[in-house]
Amino acid sequence: MGERTSYAPGTFSWAELATSDADAAKAFYTSIFSWDYRDVPIGDGMIYSTALRGGGDVGALYASEQPPHWNCYVTVESVDASAARAVELGATLVAEPFDIFDIGRSAAIADPAGAHLYLWEPRKNIGATLVNAPGAMAWNDLLTPDPAESAKFYGDLFGWTTVEVPGGHGYRVITNGDRSNGGMMTLEPGAGAPSWVPYFGHENVEQVVAEVPGLGGTVVVGPVPVPSGKFALFTDPQGATFAALTGDYDD
Repeated sequence: MGERTSYAPGTFSWAELATSDADAAKAFYTSIFSWDYRDVPIGDGMIYSTALRGGGDVGALYASEQPPHWNCYVTVESVDASAARAVELGATLVAEPFDIFDIGRSAAIADPAGAHLYLWEPRKNIGATLVNAPGAMAWNDLLTPDPAESAKFYGDLFGWTTVEVPGGHGYRVITNGDRSNGGMMTLEPGAGAPSWVPYFGHENVEQVVAEVPGLGGTVVVGPVPVPSGKFALFTDPQGATFAALTGDYDD
């Protein structure tokens, strides 16, 4: 179980769901991951709901008019510097750097292939206080047409290194410093838009595969055996893509 009080720059630190129906999404994810919620008004009638597991902050969701999707966040030393560097490397600035009250500073980029990613400069809030455990974020994968090109972009931006997995059809494991930090896989033509997908731990991914259709979601892939265990890819009832992972989690 990974309790966190800080994150090294370049580390995935948060995932949040933008959804068309916050109440329905809450019920769906609670059924799967046993989440509780802490609701905070953030203005204009909006509510930001932090998901909790065992008292730890593990993610969040909020109502949005955008197509439902998960946002993945990477901690950086300076949002302004990282956003500017991303643009120099060919990314598009989707949301310019902005302060979120006194808890942190953020920006959103679209990498050269079009996958959106959020940058996070922590102040009072580091992101998730619990990771790599059942109900908590345990991995992040990039679905992209050219993992080699994406590896170069993110290596130049964050200092990541990647290693291609033998027999993995181009799958690359990301390392940030001395820690594994997610992966990159080939997005086949016609299989959707490039995107980052969060994985959440679960005690039994086969159980999730069995339960999701009855809860209104869809099983996209899986369960798939991997060296660390098994995973499966899903869309929730509103259409957002996420994954569940059972196995050995990095601390």
